[in-house]
Amino acid sequence: MLGIRSKTQVQGPALEAARRLLTLGCFCIGTNQVDLKSANAHGVPVFNAPFSNTRSVAEMILAEIVVLARKIGDCSRDLHQGIWTKAAVGCYEVRGKTLGVIGYGHIGRQIGVMAEMIGMQVVFYDIAPRLPMGNNRAMKSMAELLAASDFVTLHVPETRETANMIDAPELAQMKKGSYLLNASRGSVVVIPALAAAVKSGHLAGAAIDVYPEEPAANGPGFESELRGLPNVVLTPHVGGSTAEAQEAIGREVATALIRFVNQGATTGAVNFPQVELPALEGRETHRILNVHRNVPGVLRDITRIVSDLNANIEAQSLSTDPDIGYLVMDLGRDVADEVQKAIAALPTNIRTRILF
Repeated sequence: MLGIRSKTQVQGPALEAARRLLTLGCFCIGTNQVDLKSANAHGVPVFNAPFSNTRSVAEMILAEIVVLARKIGDCSRDLHQGIWTKAAVGCYEVRGKTLGVIGYGHIGRQIGVMAEMIGMQVVFYDIAPRLPMGNNRAMKSMAELLAASDFVTLHVPETRETANMIDAPELAQMKKGSYLLNASRGSVVVIPALAAAVKSGHLAGAAIDVYPEEPAANGPGFESELRGLPNVVLTPHVGGSTAEAQEAIGREVATALIRFVNQGATTGAVNFPQVELPALEGRETHRILNVHRNVPGVLRDITRIVSDLNANIEAQSLSTDPDIGYLVMDLGRDVADEVQKAIAALPTNIRTRILF
């Protein structure tokens, strides 16, 4: 088993060389640091922690909304420099304002619920149909959401579709005097365009936690067009950096890895067919796991192998994706060694393992 964080790259050559690697766990939300297609082709399920830092990110976004509305970041900076600047101009309550959530997944929904609790109106847009939480309302398009929102927060994955999703045209669609928040992925927002929108006064501020290029280690060296701009809150990718989130991530990913190693369960894997076959209580069975190329006739060939050895299939579960199939099979006789060797000899075989 291999466990990694967001900075560690695991690409095709590493997976090709890792002959004994059973599974890989990303102790974070993102999995773009792993060549998921290559891992799939080598029979290696990849797990992550999609839920564990949801609350931590949502709380930070909610706090930043208030910070931006009251220009608290600028006030704090001035006082640290010995400058007293007391003013009400450009400062607002967030109650009654509209929050637009782009990407209504686990984090987006949590933010929508929490924002309503402090009196905000919440609208959202997602490319997939989503059940609204509370009084949150779905918008027909991103453009409609941008035009209606006082605050816009982004919670989308890093894909080809979301790359540079917020550029100058999208920023121009936002209300004059509105605010943009991004704690999703650094590739989503075109930073020079955002800086220009703040400098021109079209946006009243922004809160950014992720960047197109981030330093590999703590210390000096961070560069961005957003540095020094008024009412712009910059944080170093700390949306999920709480003690609670880190503990939850550790437990969530470790549990998924152990369940795969001990049971063969792939529920929650981001690159693999989903299979979870419960153990048969009170019956002595022998479990075999098989990953194979998804072509016609594989199950027929495997069933024939088991039949020729005069073994009974007590339970089985097969799931496929466009490239591979994943089979979990419980046998009633202890012929697992023979079955494993015969299946491994099939030209369609990628990986076969005797579990118990």
